[in-house]
Amino acid sequence: MKKYSESELKALNQQFKGISPSEIIQWAVKSSDRPVVTTNFRPYEAAILNACTRIDPKMTVVWCDTGYNTPQTYLHANSVIDKLDLNVKLYTPQQTAAYRDALFGGIPQIDNPLHDEFTKQVKLEPFQRAMAEQQPDVWFTNLRKGQTAFRDSIEILSYSKDGVLKVSPFYHWTDEQLDSYLLQNNLPNEFKYFDPTKVLGNRECGLHA
Repeated sequence: MKKYSESELKALNQQFKGISPSEIIQWAVKSSDRPVVTTNFRPYEAAILNACTRIDPKMTVVWCDTGYNTPQTYLHANSVIDKLDLNVKLYTPQQTAAYRDALFGGIPQIDNPLHDEFTKQVKLEPFQRAMAEQQPDVWFTNLRKGQTAFRDSIEILSYSKDGVLKVSPFYHWTDEQLDSYLLQNNLPNEFKYFDPTKVLGNRECGLHA
């Protein structure tokens, strides 16, 4: 995958505002040798998974499971994996939840000094391990404008801290547009999702920021 300059990226982002997520994905896949799409099966994730695998049915799907998902999320994940026949590579923390509960006394609150270590164990380390093993040159995500202050500062195309081209095809879409997409494609959704590292909905865990 070509490395784009800041001006080239800006021009592409302006161009891509007027085309569909499918066209954006096609453009990126055509130039990619090792694309991956990451997911945690939070609400609306079925949209990006469906859109990506329609273009590349065997695309690697990286699922970093913190081990703290709700029963509803696990059932939802299983349903989407089966429905879309996803090529899932599952990454989990090296420590068990029971170990962390004993060590940290449960999930540390964000003002607790142990929270950073907890976040590293359940999310950052599994993700870094996944990216090191998969070595993607394109990373598809379902980041969208309006989710956090940081996400408002990026665009459809951006670069990760490690220099991987990050593609967010639904970046300018609203919840209502995604609701329509899921309905049109007969895809499930699930809102009983829990991220133990964020606590607050508008907070970044450090994976993207």
